[in-house]
Amino acid sequence: MRRGGALLSLVLLSPVLLTGCGTGPSLENRGAVTAPPGDSKHLTIGSAGFTESDLLAQMYALLLDQAGYKTSMLTVANRELYEPALESGQIDVVPEYAATFADWLNAKTHGADAPPVGSPDLATTMKALRSLATPRGLTVLDPGRAVDQNAFAVTAAYAEQHHLKTLSDLGASRLPVRLAAGDECVQRPYCEPGLKKTYGIDITGVDPKGVGTTQAKRAVQSGQDQMVLTTTTDATLDEFGLVLLADDKHLQNADYIVPVVNRSRAGSEGVTKALGKLNDVLTTADLASMNQQVDSWRRLPEDVARTYLKDKGLLK
Repeated sequence: MRRGGALLSLVLLSPVLLTGCGTGPSLENRGAVTAPPGDSKHLTIGSAGFTESDLLAQMYALLLDQAGYKTSMLTVANRELYEPALESGQIDVVPEYAATFADWLNAKTHGADAPPVGSPDLATTMKALRSLATPRGLTVLDPGRAVDQNAFAVTAAYAEQHHLKTLSDLGASRLPVRLAAGDECVQRPYCEPGLKKTYGIDITGVDPKGVGTTQAKRAVQSGQDQMVLTTTTDATLDEFGLVLLADDKHLQNADYIVPVVNRSRAGSEGVTKALGKLNDVLTTADLASMNQQVDSWRRLPEDVARTYLKDKGLLK
């Protein structure tokens, strides 16, 4: 939900992006999509302006630099702006989230009321995403192991008292649950409606304190609320004595992290190989740890990214 574009503030925007963004190849030029992928040696890496996106963009840049490319960074914290810039080649590479991006492109292509195409199944989601991205001149590289999904947490004491490890356990307990989340939770299928329908959880109300905010976590910590909506890469849960309940029936969509590139500029095997090195090592837990280093320890994303890649043997 923090990846929804409109919820993110604009950090840095080149004036060119305000005037030069199209919507991808024009109809008469769509045949160019099938042309051989390009291999520009000067690549612009895009970030959406929040910690995790900054970290991923920095890792992409470092891996591409090592592979012989020259890179620059551009932060555009609004998908409505950075996605057209990616299509037009003003941005060449950006980290994205498979199901979220698939649904976003689907709405852009077929209208806001189009049925969602993202799903809990990664293969299904990737097939839909690539079918939507390719006509726009975009190539979606393979996902790795890391996923940043919505997740639900309770206090460790509450989980122990009621023998809870999964959301199914919570539904079976019949406990009344007040949920700290964003106000849109009452309508989103993966939030209150999904918790009720899929798990049978007795949601008595939604406390609109935001997604994974300090205020929301403190409300659960104090007992004012019983559960909080956060994400799987939230590294601050321990600080509030919170633990995640497993989404054992796969309510959440497959928001695996995927690099998306402009095919005509960065669709080459060199780019694919350089970025693919992350797939075998980067995990959800790794991302959570790196987020914590930036958000709680105040380290710079570039320093955290560089240290991680060196520790994994991916950077000299």
